[in-house]
Amino acid sequence: MSVPGGRWFWRRRAVSGARVAARAADGYWSLPAPQVLRQLASAAAGLSTVEATRRLTMYGRNLVSDQEQVTRLGVLWNQLRNPLLLLLLFAAAISLLTGEWIDATIVTVIVLASVSIGYSREYRAQSAAHDLRARVRVHCNALRDGQARRIPLEEVVPGDVLLLSAGSVVPADSLVLEATDCFVNEAVLTGESFPVRKSTGIVPANSPLAARSNCLHLGTSIRSGTARCLAVRTGTDTLFGDIAGRLALRPPETEFDRGIRRFGLLLTRAMLIMILVVLVANLLLHRPLIETLLFSIALAVGLSPELLPAILSVNLARGAHNMAAHGVLVRHLNAIENLGSMDVLCTDKTGTLTEGVVHMDGAWDCEGQASERVLQIAATNASLQSGLANPLDEAITASHAIAPQSTLKLAEIPYDFVRKRLSVVVQEAGAARLLSKGAFESMLSVCTRLPDGSPLDSTVATRLRERHNQWTQQGIRVLGVASAPLPRQDTYGREVEANLIFEGFLTFLDRPKAGVERVLAALSEMGVTVKVITGDAGQVAQFVANRVGLRAERMLTGAQLDELHDDALWHAAENTDLFVEVDPNQKERIIGALRRMGHVVGFLGDGINDAPAMHAADTSLSVEGAVDVAREAADFVLLERDLDVIRRGIEEGRRTFANTLKYVMTTTSANLGNMISMAVASLFLPFLPLLAGQILLNNFLSDVPALGLADDSVDPEMVERPRRWDMRFLGRFMVEFGLLSSLFDMLTFALLLSVFTAGATLFRTGWFVESLLTELLIALVVRTRRPFWRSRPGRLLLWSTIAVALLTCSIPYLPGAHLLEFVPLPPALMLTLGAIALAYAAATEVLKASFYRRRPQ
Repeated sequence: MSVPGGRWFWRRRAVSGARVAARAADGYWSLPAPQVLRQLASAAAGLSTVEATRRLTMYGRNLVSDQEQVTRLGVLWNQLRNPLLLLLLFAAAISLLTGEWIDATIVTVIVLASVSIGYSREYRAQSAAHDLRARVRVHCNALRDGQARRIPLEEVVPGDVLLLSAGSVVPADSLVLEATDCFVNEAVLTGESFPVRKSTGIVPANSPLAARSNCLHLGTSIRSGTARCLAVRTGTDTLFGDIAGRLALRPPETEFDRGIRRFGLLLTRAMLIMILVVLVANLLLHRPLIETLLFSIALAVGLSPELLPAILSVNLARGAHNMAAHGVLVRHLNAIENLGSMDVLCTDKTGTLTEGVVHMDGAWDCEGQASERVLQIAATNASLQSGLANPLDEAITASHAIAPQSTLKLAEIPYDFVRKRLSVVVQEAGAARLLSKGAFESMLSVCTRLPDGSPLDSTVATRLRERHNQWTQQGIRVLGVASAPLPRQDTYGREVEANLIFEGFLTFLDRPKAGVERVLAALSEMGVTVKVITGDAGQVAQFVANRVGLRAERMLTGAQLDELHDDALWHAAENTDLFVEVDPNQKERIIGALRRMGHVVGFLGDGINDAPAMHAADTSLSVEGAVDVAREAADFVLLERDLDVIRRGIEEGRRTFANTLKYVMTTTSANLGNMISMAVASLFLPFLPLLAGQILLNNFLSDVPALGLADDSVDPEMVERPRRWDMRFLGRFMVEFGLLSSLFDMLTFALLLSVFTAGATLFRTGWFVESLLTELLIALVVRTRRPFWRSRPGRLLLWSTIAVALLTCSIPYLPGAHLLEFVPLPPALMLTLGAIALAYAAATEVLKASFYRRRPQ
């Protein structure tokens, strides 16, 4: 047991201290700054060095994650807990007991290959958390002993007073004590493209993240101005740290993983039942114990699809290669089939549906008509101002550049948060002229005329406000532009901003990405519902949704979401198109609700605020320009701006899933039929119908052509809509087609015994050939829902099937066949077995048509 002073004790103290700090500062944005200072036992002059050192020991270092790396042994155990893999290891052990070294080696290699694929998924969260930690390993300025000192970010503690300026990374979740022209880039957390102004004050306790104007958050950055703030939450207690902690958890079980697990459990149950029934029945008939045990176990192993992991690996590798050719990087192979099964795609707005960059939408006169004059005034103002650059000025100058030497600047009246205007005085035709732009209401308050000289009275002001409101309701940012002639003088101050001419408007927006409307329409046709989850305001989200062709009528805000219990949210999420003003935790909760309602959910995002939702989804996508954490949390990274790669990726995932199901249905139905037949035959024959080694050889040879299924052609109707693992469907398919196989097996038994009076060796040889031929033929029949002659199989599948069929007919005549206790078959018997196989294929085709009419999937 650890003792006080040991590592366990100090880690426990650090965790407890962090929780105490969290409780003390809960809802700190809704409290007066002096009260928060008292709760944290701090002061405006900051902490002393001694106190800061004590708190660092108590609260722990300001790191976003303290998760230990998983061990290789732990990852291996997590992979081997899959019942299907355990079944394959069991098959390898049985092969060794029966002396089948080749079979044992093949199965072991398959297991190792399958386990290695799982490693990338296990380390997914760890790499994302590592990137989060690396992102915030910087220094910052804090008040210690009343003096500004530069300290490592990891040493910031609750109660520290931090000094931040343009370019600073915010080192902790903090409360603003003082701010001067402070704008913060919060896009990675809120998705908002525009920097947000920060100031002192109090906001309601239930305010969403984007509305907390008196808070700064770890991981964001100061775009302009300065701020003095109080560190309230550090390390894992910050919003950033909470995200990192969630990413360090093992991902929830996805739809594909769940399907594989259930399928493995289904086979395991069938295996155990078969072993017990056959073993008990044969022992009651006084058969030799060891031979009976090996026969029973071989039957069970014969039921298992040993090559399923290999088929999956080949399928997924081929799919990843094809997707890379179309501009999408597959980071986690298992996610390809989840992408194909996806029926709900959730996406953030900024950077995914939109470009994530502010653009000037247009310059308009007072009547709402495009105006070159308004654009010229704005461009001159933006290019000549000498204050800190901001996205709006950059968007203006990018739209209409002004040569510096073309206009003489006489003076500048800088922007401030009281006036909310920026003005420059230029020389124009030998006279001075004021060019001003700023917030609409601020500009309107200093204007008295229109460009035609008419007065700007209350009626005109009302009309201008209506036009302004129409834009803002669509999520468009609006500025006002004004000008006025001025007399030449030595200096110009704020007093000259009066009696101006209102020239018009500037509008700005974050444009939808090129081609996104077409892609979203294509996704809808493929049965994929798209829902928007964003931290932006509802009007902005509705405007963007309308622009890209998404439904925007049904909307749920973050505040409304918090009022819903989980049961209510499950149903609300089903019927909601837009989720707005939500924080990262709420995004994750929405994903969970949709999954709880039975959907296979994908999430497309590009910011830190998207990472928890991406982690919780069945499959996650990001874009090349996303933040590192989002790319690390993603299963797929889109390397092209054209989101059509998502549609192609879904199609590839569906083809991969279709080929996987082909192998499962082919192998389990044929194997079940053969194993039931042998189990029944063992009860009335005076000998075992096949020896254990012959069963394993039969199973191995039937699986060789199955590798061709990974590259098999897929009928177009198989990729038209999402398809999922359906254990009831697979169970019925396995039983119905397995019983048909058993029917023809019994016919073969009757002919071998009554017509050809076969002894043990001839019976086993004939039965081996017939059972293998039927397994090969059924693959060509059930690989498609169409009549098999109307769906051309892949070249590898076709020719490997022909090759193994020829080898099957040749085995009894090959040198060394006696080692497996095979004997040459009479020509008449060989022709009879071929006829039975062809009749079986025809009957399977008839049953297939009936089955899909009764049970469409």
